[in-house]
Amino acid sequence: MGSTFFRSVAFRRRALGLVVIGGLLAGGGAVPGHAASGSAHDFVQHFGDQLVAIINSKQSSSAKKAALEPLIQQNIDVDSIGRYCLGRYWKVATPDERAQFLQLFHKVMINAVSERMVGDYQGVTFTIGNTISQDGDELVDGVINRPGNPPANVQLEISTQSGSPKVVDLKGEGASLRLTQRGDYASYIAQNGGQVSALIKALQKQVSRND
Repeated sequence: MGSTFFRSVAFRRRALGLVVIGGLLAGGGAVPGHAASGSAHDFVQHFGDQLVAIINSKQSSSAKKAALEPLIQQNIDVDSIGRYCLGRYWKVATPDERAQFLQLFHKVMINAVSERMVGDYQGVTFTIGNTISQDGDELVDGVINRPGNPPANVQLEISTQSGSPKVVDLKGEGASLRLTQRGDYASYIAQNGGQVSALIKALQKQVSRND
């Protein structure tokens, strides 16, 4: 894999970590007077409280990452996001390639979040704004406040199609991370003969660099 793609992956990983952490750190509470539609608002609030507890604990970095992993698996629909990011290539991938890709994508997601969780984003607060319905999902607006940085607008897309609320997309300043990631993956696969196996090898290298 070329260095350009690795730089792109590294950027996406940092951006993903920022939006996940910022978008879910609900310790700041809801904005007074703004309507919130029950389940999505409560889900974000509860998930955020759990993340804040991990960040503020005195555990080691490895212990924090271990505590974070089940939260991600439970509250973020990683499989759904992964399938979306693979796009049209999901249909042409073999069952084994699909399984390998999703396994690696889970690790990429965990690394992206834990990298920010145990690093330089302590002290972050988050205020929840409006919650609106769109195509069966709910979009929860918020503002990230980081010490020494200007406020950043974020939006979480929450789906209940699996029976319980889960994050299915993360948007920072209007940019959908799953849509951007899908573009990155599609471009790389196309440049490598349309082979999903090429992306899998690249993700294996990316994950190995973070293990």
